[in-house]
Amino acid sequence: MSRERNSIKIKKPKNLNTIFGLPAKSYTDEDFWKKECNTVLSNGWLFVGFSHELKKSGDVIPLLIASKPILLVRNNNNEITAFHNVCSHRCLKLVDEKKNVGKVIRCPYHSWSYDLEGKLKAAPHIGGTNKHKPEGFNFSDHGLKPIKIHIWHDWIFVNFNGKAKKFEEYAKPLIKKFNDIDLTKLRYVATLNFGKINTNWKFLIENFIEPYHVQFVHKTTTNQPLKDHYTFVDGNCYGSGIDVVNEDEKNSSALSVTSRYLSLFPNFIIGTYFPNQVGVYLNIPISPGVTSQKRIIYTTDGKDMNKKEIQITKDIWWSVHKEDHEMCERLQEGRSSPAAEEGGLLSPVWEKGVQAFQKLIVEATMKLSKSTKRKKNV
Repeated sequence: MSRERNSIKIKKPKNLNTIFGLPAKSYTDEDFWKKECNTVLSNGWLFVGFSHELKKSGDVIPLLIASKPILLVRNNNNEITAFHNVCSHRCLKLVDEKKNVGKVIRCPYHSWSYDLEGKLKAAPHIGGTNKHKPEGFNFSDHGLKPIKIHIWHDWIFVNFNGKAKKFEEYAKPLIKKFNDIDLTKLRYVATLNFGKINTNWKFLIENFIEPYHVQFVHKTTTNQPLKDHYTFVDGNCYGSGIDVVNEDEKNSSALSVTSRYLSLFPNFIIGTYFPNQVGVYLNIPISPGVTSQKRIIYTTDGKDMNKKEIQITKDIWWSVHKEDHEMCERLQEGRSSPAAEEGGLLSPVWEKGVQAFQKLIVEATMKLSKSTKRKKNV
């Protein structure tokens, strides 16, 4: 596919109240997916995991994200690092399941072995029978390839191209919105693992940050009228919120509390819920039409929840998410229609965050096209 056919543009509006969305191929096209993996999901800070899931030295978590196999490792210094999950020998995927590897990451193919810092420690018989360290073969040149990483509280971010801004600068628009919450006092409560969802990752982000659908899709699981919502856009952070006058945090069947729904480009989303709850969602882009998702529930200020409260909270959020997943899967199916080629429409009031997110997608992918064109002309 040519560079021109592989690029995307949002159709220009006829007036301020006619705003078009991303064209259908940005959710379905394999070539665009490859381009997106090498731009949107590689050039900035990509959210990939939770530090609490790597509890002790030797714990590893393999991930396939943006078509790239990566490995998260807690090393002997109690630090979490990230590597490309491939052996330096034949580029075999080293680890294929979450586990504790002890002190050594060993390739199952030819037993090349690495320590938890990624240094190559053994290459058996590389120079012939019993010649484990042949002359001219420098072990220090063949360790695991590291990936730039940053840990923000419990949340792990990586940057594949190694050129992202300092995280604190990149995430400043989001960080400043937590002046009212001490994130150092978050306490893990529960995990909701939804597994694979048959939708493009962008639909899950877009659905989360717009309040337009809430009173229609979640009419039995929330009590948050559309008129009480607001939206905001601040650079690479966008979302919505609602201020409820009379919170009902003890309702076991519907959510009716002051809430904020925030996203940091490209795939980090976090929700805050009065009086003491935070939810963070990990959306792992797997392919154009498949995303895996899990939600971690925390309490703030070190507060506890008893088993009954935890189960009530899990049940509510499970129901809310399944309602969203149905909509997102149907959004994906709808993109197969010729009627969806131009991208559909966005509300100029309620979907400002979606518009901002989509513009960032276009800008990120266009940078690759310009860069490729410059190289071709050199």
